[in-house]
Amino acid sequence: MKSFPRRRSSLTNGRSTMKVSPNRLQQLGWRPFFQQQLSLEALEQLKPARIVAQHRSELLLESESGNCKIIPPRMNGEPLQVTVGDWVLLDTDHRFHSLLQRQSQLARKAAGSKLEQQLIAANIDTLFIVSSLNQDFKLNRIERYLVLAHEAQVEPVILLTKADLCESQDMIDEIMQQVQKLDTSMSVLALNGLDRDSLKQLSTWTGTGKTLGFVGSSGVGKSTLVNLLLGDVVMDTQDIREDDSKGRHTTTGRSLHEIPSSELIHGGWVMDTPGMRELQIAFAESGIDATFSDITELAEQCKFNDCQHRNEPGCAVLEAIDRGDLELRRLQSYQKLLREEAHNSASLAEQREHDKSLGKLYRSVQSANRKNKQF
Repeated sequence: MKSFPRRRSSLTNGRSTMKVSPNRLQQLGWRPFFQQQLSLEALEQLKPARIVAQHRSELLLESESGNCKIIPPRMNGEPLQVTVGDWVLLDTDHRFHSLLQRQSQLARKAAGSKLEQQLIAANIDTLFIVSSLNQDFKLNRIERYLVLAHEAQVEPVILLTKADLCESQDMIDEIMQQVQKLDTSMSVLALNGLDRDSLKQLSTWTGTGKTLGFVGSSGVGKSTLVNLLLGDVVMDTQDIREDDSKGRHTTTGRSLHEIPSSELIHGGWVMDTPGMRELQIAFAESGIDATFSDITELAEQCKFNDCQHRNEPGCAVLEAIDRGDLELRRLQSYQKLLREEAHNSASLAEQREHDKSLGKLYRSVQSANRKNKQF
């Protein structure tokens, strides 16, 4: 039988003694998409495991035989980009072998001036975009998160929290209508994260092997909703500041938690992420097109193929604004995201090429040094 090459050991604590069910892989989210990536020989000698927590110096994985911790893997001497939700293959000694192709991937440009792409999560089925019904509510921010979801080809669901703090139901209905206008086929829910009955509204997206992700600014109630799903206080929560409704960071890491089945929800997994005060878009042109499909469809009717929708004659987009069929705010948001995406993508591509060239230089120098030592 063919043997698979062993990589440098990443195991830190060996096998787990916990009891697991025979269909544990399916409970973890294993599905045909991942199964089809493996040969029969690989299935005999390698074990699938899912990353359920990510820390600086170690990864926590779960498989059908329990859990283990490994050192973050490296490939060709460089750290391999992995994230919570990823599926990897381990050998019989619980050592990292390879990373499986992702069914979905959430990523953003790293915050600040860093020229690198940051993975947020992998293999998410539904992305709950959380925004509170207070001063923090902004349609432009929701559109950013929608770009993230559409680029990853993940179903987005908008959750409007703190409904119990709104002055009236009319106010809630008005805001919900504003959000629904972004996409008439999208699910938009208003709920109170402290009310257990709110679980009924989320049950549609739960189930064995389903993975839910939560994104949103700090203080909007993501951790409160995660605790509601899990039936326990797993995530710390903090109050928002009264003067500007801004939140404080309560979640500082990423991890998957198993949702217990009940009469209200049907199991699955949920991931909470740190609050994002900054979500920069990169390599997301298709996500922008999907999020602003109303504008891209209108653009096909413009007189000029390269119409910028500013003051060109025969611009179908500007005509729609004049008729009141399209908001100027939405066009401005679309144009801003396009500029940002183009700038960030070009910067990241240039940085990658620079790193690639530098890596080649390092390897050639190392190779020359080894040859010199032989003489």
